Amino acid sequence: MNSDQTKLCATPPIEKEAIRIGAPKTIAAGIPGVTVALKHVFKEMSLKTCVPTLFAVNQMDGFDCPGCAWPDPDDHRSGMGEYCENGAKAIAEEATAARANPEFFAKHSVEEMSHWSDYKIGKSGRITHPMILRESATHYEPISWEAAFSLIGNKLKTLDSPDEAIFYTSGRTSNEAAFLYQLFVRQYGTNNLPDCSNMCHESSGVGLSKTVGIGKGSVKLEDFYQTDLIIIMGQNPGTNHPRMLSALQKAKRNGAKIISVNPLKETGLTKFKNPQELSGWVGSGTSLSDMYLQVMVNGDVALLKAIMLIMLEAEEANPGTVFDQEFIKNQTADYEAFIADLKNYNLNSLSENCGISIEQIRATATEIMRHKKMIICWAMGLTQHKNGVDNIQEVVNLLLLKGSIGKPGAGTCPVRGHSNVQGDRTMGIWEKMKPDFAEKLKAYFDFEPPMKEGYNVVHAIKAMYEKKAKVFFAMGGNFLSATPDTELTAEALQNCDLTVQVSTKPNRSHLITGKTALILPCLGRTELDVQNGEKQFVTVENSMGVVHQSRGGLKPASEHLMSEPAIVAHLAKATLTGNNKTDWDGLVADYDRIREAIDKTIPGFENYNERVRKPGGFYLPNGARDGNFKTATGKANFTINQVAEHNLSNGEFLMMTIRSHDQFNTTIYGLDDRYRGIYNGRRVVMVHPDDMELIGVKEGDFVDLSSHYDGVDRVAPKFYVVAYDIPRKCIGTYFPEANPLIPYDKYADKSHTPISKSVVVRLRKN
Repeated sequence: MNSDQTKLCATPPIEKEAIRIGAPKTIAAGIPGVTVALKHVFKEMSLKTCVPTLFAVNQMDGFDCPGCAWPDPDDHRSGMGEYCENGAKAIAEEATAARANPEFFAKHSVEEMSHWSDYKIGKSGRITHPMILRESATHYEPISWEAAFSLIGNKLKTLDSPDEAIFYTSGRTSNEAAFLYQLFVRQYGTNNLPDCSNMCHESSGVGLSKTVGIGKGSVKLEDFYQTDLIIIMGQNPGTNHPRMLSALQKAKRNGAKIISVNPLKETGLTKFKNPQELSGWVGSGTSLSDMYLQVMVNGDVALLKAIMLIMLEAEEANPGTVFDQEFIKNQTADYEAFIADLKNYNLNSLSENCGISIEQIRATATEIMRHKKMIICWAMGLTQHKNGVDNIQEVVNLLLLKGSIGKPGAGTCPVRGHSNVQGDRTMGIWEKMKPDFAEKLKAYFDFEPPMKEGYNVVHAIKAMYEKKAKVFFAMGGNFLSATPDTELTAEALQNCDLTVQVSTKPNRSHLITGKTALILPCLGRTELDVQNGEKQFVTVENSMGVVHQSRGGLKPASEHLMSEPAIVAHLAKATLTGNNKTDWDGLVADYDRIREAIDKTIPGFENYNERVRKPGGFYLPNGARDGNFKTATGKANFTINQVAEHNLSNGEFLMMTIRSHDQFNTTIYGLDDRYRGIYNGRRVVMVHPDDMELIGVKEGDFVDLSSHYDGVDRVAPKFYVVAYDIPRKCIGTYFPEANPLIPYDKYADKSHTPISKSVVVRLRKN
């Protein structure tokens, strides 16, 4: 534990920001997007470095963008560059010339850095050496790799139980690193493998597995070009997945209609200028959304039920003209129970619950009834609620009524955030051990995998807080800032004897630590990975189940960096004793050997090394895509889901946490959210003007936000009030600034995803 924990700042500090408010932008990307992207790149990288790097990103012989998981085209890749504004920012962050070397850590104490903004911490540069923060020390100091692994291994070997250690995973990790990581953790003897999926798309995985038999989306990129209708729910692609905009543009040009459902009217869903076209420089852009429904926060189930209720009325008036009755009869189960439940609802009350007028709902239902092929996309706007799983299952209900799954141009599309978060789960990063996977690991590696369910993220926080876990190891990410209940999570981490972070750059999790803390610096996605004198490549899986290569080309930021697979191998050798028969050195000397092991233990990876060397990689099997629903019934299942009821009292609001446009997950690229017209600051709260008048505040005032759950008051002070077009009784704030208000023990039923998008709060003038 550091010298004086009371002086450490676990949350982003309150700074004197000269916040400026302008009008939200009406067009996404275009010349401004190119200008901003280049500004970031040239600020961090030299011209000599940035040009070849940008032309290699997302190319078939290049490296996978360290940002989002939006898929690349199967065939043609743009010669001008297969990346977006925020992808360029992510590359610039990783390939920066700035260095956080031993001299940097000697100059700046942990306490001092904890009072920096997340933006300033992140701009410190690439970490160049393994670093240790010894018990009661004020500064990190260098440590050799050998000493670092020895320290970790000795601590892990002396725990009373392997379950006293927690092994977290970020979505940036490659398939090869993730596979080795879960293998080591299970050979060590635990399934404590929480990951970022627990906080984001876990609700998608649970809901989709129950209804269509696979916890992944069913569409390919080409389906967007064949569909009639795209519905985008709880997602802001212009900021979080900007390359999706070009796919939406192409879909529009092919005749598709787009319906957007989101509490905020996001620029990236209204109009888009493609900078890779002449019209993106001189034209007026492409209008995207044909209809835009500004639903109440967490009003999605009510909206979907209202739409389906209107569709049911039309179907019953003219049987077989609205619903795909042949598909329903032959390929679904529980249709009658679903319809019986749907008839219990009243259109007026559903309209009131979702905040959308009956007129708008009828227009939306009419548009859906007109089309046969439909894709529904979503992100955390649907998953991060107590009823997150119900949200996903209700989406599936609508698709099943139309028979819009298992055919070209139709299906489910959960849009993943981090670049390989889907691949990590495919590789076995999960707190639950599947029996068939355990048998294959046992056969190939000759050990007995543990079957006891491990900790997910919220249970990991609880275990550390209650001092039931003593070691926390993070393979990437910024656990403290990504998780809910920041102050409690900080105390939980500080209760550990040892915390270890595998990282490329400093973040707040390096500053709020256990008694002893280590930072292990790893190679980035952009960098050359050489093992045993041979260049290696890694593989990743995108949002649509394509597994492909990633080859970095830059000289590593330091000769002291180690690849993530190599870190895992050294960790295993330092920890595992007795009869462990795994050839860790051999696996890391040639990553083909890791892929051979994946080939033999994970379905869908047969002939892995051969298939992944083909340009563009290969698709993993997907039963829902093929109309083969591997559920308990053998069919796609209709489900009965409840409408969310929040019953807000006077003065209460439903808060959703969101990203700014200068942000990816917890990485802050800058202080401008230009699409929303908010500049030079992040500690803001977006409030409807009528609600501002009701509580007696005006734009520019400061308010404290507070939440109250189970007798615990949580406060996040001094947020700048911004008048914004948002549904009444709903507010929007950025994370991680508002994360202290989110109780860690309030989460989605079945998936345990924190309720980051529907927190009941009050505003009090500061």
